[in-house]
Amino acid sequence: MPTIIVQTGELDRVPEGATLVERVIPSELHSEHYLQQLVERLGWALADADTSP
Repeated sequence: MPTIIVQTGELDRVPEGATLVERVIPSELHSEHYLQQLVERLGWALADADTSP
């Protein structure tokens, strides 16, 4: 199953942690509600990863 992972840390070293590991259900991508919820979780994870030490 496809997965989206948002990690903190730099790419050239071992990641310090993941703020989101999200399984994506391709058959749900036609649902506006599903897409809105996915984008909202991605936004939270990106904000968290950006502010992590």
